[in-house]
Amino acid sequence: MENLFPLLIAVVVVLLLIVFLSLISGSKKTQTRKVAAKDGKPAKKFEGNEKKYIKNRNQVIRDCSKKLGQNPHDVWALKNLGNLYYDEGIFDKAYPLFQTLSKLAAVNKDIDVLDTSLKTGICAAKLSKWEDTVRSLSVAYKFNPKEYDTNFYLGQACLELKEYEKAVMCFKRAAVLNPEATALYFYLGKSLYKGNLFHESLPYLKKSLDLNPDNKETLFLFANAMSEDGQGEKALKVFTHLRPDPVFGARSCLAAGMLHARSNKHEEAIQDFEIGLRHQNVPLDTKLEIQYRLATSLIALNQLSKGLTELKSINLTNPNYKDVGVLINRYQELSQNTNLQVYLTSGSSDFVALCRKIVLCMNKDSNVKFQNISVEAAFTEIVATVENAKWEEVEIFRFFRTTGVTGELYLRDLHGQIHDVKADKGICVTAGQFSEEAHKFTEGRLIDLVEKPELTKFLKQIPS
Repeated sequence: MENLFPLLIAVVVVLLLIVFLSLISGSKKTQTRKVAAKDGKPAKKFEGNEKKYIKNRNQVIRDCSKKLGQNPHDVWALKNLGNLYYDEGIFDKAYPLFQTLSKLAAVNKDIDVLDTSLKTGICAAKLSKWEDTVRSLSVAYKFNPKEYDTNFYLGQACLELKEYEKAVMCFKRAAVLNPEATALYFYLGKSLYKGNLFHESLPYLKKSLDLNPDNKETLFLFANAMSEDGQGEKALKVFTHLRPDPVFGARSCLAAGMLHARSNKHEEAIQDFEIGLRHQNVPLDTKLEIQYRLATSLIALNQLSKGLTELKSINLTNPNYKDVGVLINRYQELSQNTNLQVYLTSGSSDFVALCRKIVLCMNKDSNVKFQNISVEAAFTEIVATVENAKWEEVEIFRFFRTTGVTGELYLRDLHGQIHDVKADKGICVTAGQFSEEAHKFTEGRLIDLVEKPELTKFLKQIPS
């Protein structure tokens, strides 16, 4: 036993020594791994002239930069430095390196044209250089049309360049190559929408929303597509939901207001437009359109002064915006002449009542008996007997509410009506003017024409 004791001590010492050495070795390995990964990513293998080896990121950058300083066309340095930046997502630095490689590929057979063109195109896409994306990826597509990334980024570039039909083709090819790529639903739906294929875009936008219901852009496009597809009520609910959104809120207010106005719900439309104008940093074109629509809805409710305020605000910003100048002149005059306002904008019953007053105003010294009143789509007609001490006549009055030009055709129709009812005379009244042909037609015929200046004089004589 005494002889075995020293032996046991020796064995224990040896075991402790082995454990100690193992710990030291493990520590060195861990330290080595930490150094290799100190820039946030594991070290990568880069190709050398004779063998593959692992280098620290900064060392790779130093080596490659040194070689490129000596020779800007050093393929090894361009490739390795480009791949390093590409893998790290530093596309603004990777892009010029792959661009140079692409140019060298024409004279250097050792360069992989497919890989270089693909990476050049993807870098260009990440930097929103869409024309460069198309140029590079078109080369990659010729080498391998069945590469998912080629089709996806080529589709993205076509979408941004407004070549929507090509974008749809690219995204559909990409979907066949990788049916699990869920990002495709949004881009394919957006391409179809931008190409005015609203109905076709709906299922893809819906799938995209199912996967990412918080994506406001998808929701906005989906609502617009429904609106264009005749699903106004469904679209209106989505636009109303989006009204507070800081990015899509103003445009959603505009869309909701236009849907309400289309249904003659001008009070709701005004509320939409006013919410839209309260948003901050609204693009100028959107703001002007909201103001324009707000003005038209206010005018539709006979709130002329408020409508004019909006129109004048638009005119200060952009004097050439749509027909704002014409509308200002028109409604400024209306705001100063209540009867003219009724003539042009009131409902049918108020308009007919005003027409009766005009007939009476035209025949102040005569007794007028109204025989028949009919309201047509293009005009309102009054047949009346006008009698005074000297004569008695049956006259037909036709009132046109248009502010434009009334042509000869309507006068020929009136001439026929005069003969049918055996009237003695016809009087045509318009808030605009009659064409030159219309004036010629009345020569030698018992038809009088009353244009806007004369109409305005009669309207001023009638108590409001």
